Amino acid sequence: MTESPDTQTPEIQTPGIRIPHTRASAATPRPAEADLEKLAADTVAACSRLIRFDTSNFGAGESRGERACAEWVAEQITDAGFDPIVLESAPRRANTVVRIPGTDPGAPALLVHGHLDVVPAEPADWRSYPFSGDVRDGAVWGRGALDMKDMDAMMLAFVQHLARTGQRPPRDIVMAFVADEEDTGDFGAGFLCREHPDLFEGVASAISESGGHSVHLSDGARLYPIAAGERGSAWMTVTMRGTAGHGSRRNDDNAIAKLAALITRFAEYEWPVRVVPIVRALLDGLSEHFGREISPQDLSGLGAAAPLLADTLRNSVNPTMLRAGYKHNVIPSEASVALDGRLLPGTEAEFFATVDALLGPDATRVGDHSAPVSADFTAPDFAAIAAALRAFDPEALVLPFCMTGGTDAKAFAKIGIPGFGFVPGRTPKDFNAWQYVHGVDEHVLTDSLAFGSGVLATYLMTDPGTRA
Repeated sequence: MTESPDTQTPEIQTPGIRIPHTRASAATPRPAEADLEKLAADTVAACSRLIRFDTSNFGAGESRGERACAEWVAEQITDAGFDPIVLESAPRRANTVVRIPGTDPGAPALLVHGHLDVVPAEPADWRSYPFSGDVRDGAVWGRGALDMKDMDAMMLAFVQHLARTGQRPPRDIVMAFVADEEDTGDFGAGFLCREHPDLFEGVASAISESGGHSVHLSDGARLYPIAAGERGSAWMTVTMRGTAGHGSRRNDDNAIAKLAALITRFAEYEWPVRVVPIVRALLDGLSEHFGREISPQDLSGLGAAAPLLADTLRNSVNPTMLRAGYKHNVIPSEASVALDGRLLPGTEAEFFATVDALLGPDATRVGDHSAPVSADFTAPDFAAIAAALRAFDPEALVLPFCMTGGTDAKAFAKIGIPGFGFVPGRTPKDFNAWQYVHGVDEHVLTDSLAFGSGVLATYLMTDPGTRA
């Protein structure tokens, strides 16, 4: 490995940050048992129906489209007595948005957003048709069951809960069911933020994927990690130029050979550890829970929580695609590689300086950069989220974490709306959700949907005490 110049573990932190006691400012309004049963049943039914819409997103603008699904969502919300709008960003690419009035119109509003598109699925690989929405063996089966039509279904069940009970949330809630999250978001959250920012007037915070799902620790405890930040992304195309020539002759300026050396430099470089505040809060919380210091250099003994830290302690760059040449006996004049860079909040200058140093003088880079985002995990909304989880799992350990990848939260951050990753769910230790997200035989447990729908309704009916 190529050693980074850093031999210690520097921290990028704000002095004095502590996670607040996880108690909402008002009593946590857990629904009655009969309402919880109906919430669960409505969520399972909605999840099954949503999956039956094939909303596959193939990338680069190619998609089955979300229009039919978005219109069905709007129908359900209309039937509950609210006034959604369906906004089409391109043919068949549609988004549904509704504002649910709260009891205090002066309170900062909350955005709850979920995406309707899914990654493609190859039916031949699955035990059952991936868009069947079958409900069997204690689960709802199909593409999107965990990413993220489960959350879409919980959102719809909450709307139906309000209609059935006549209740109103303490603050305005804007719900957005969006297109295109599985690609660039340009036809979904990006479109809404660019063309219709007025829909989010007064919104001060948001929730969406990913986080809030149980993670089993090595001592048997349950951690519910809440995403309070995301690494930024830098999707770069690097081109190396050389001298073209005949494939039979020696060439010391071979673009492909030089590119191979460049890729090796990135593969062998060891990025330095950078403990940003969100990661420090997770480390500190786990250290307090286990009664011993958890070091970034040793994540052993954390159980399923270790991956939450492993990829958020450093920046990273991975080669993902290569392009070079057009004939066996011709040495090309250029070769290129696609690099997927991920960078922690507060490390952008260091990241790009390191990338350019590793590229060397003969390479050029172009590409897109999406900045890291973060939310204040000491805010009242985080405490309200934790209180809602503990209303259903009193022993829940609730801590912030930083996501390795990205979501639509980045689009909404551009218009000043910070977001938390919170899709509540609880599963047994032997259920590995990440095995099925974007994988084969994706399914969500009905017990987890019941848990999640109750937790979400409790949180949405909680006044976090954020009014100025």
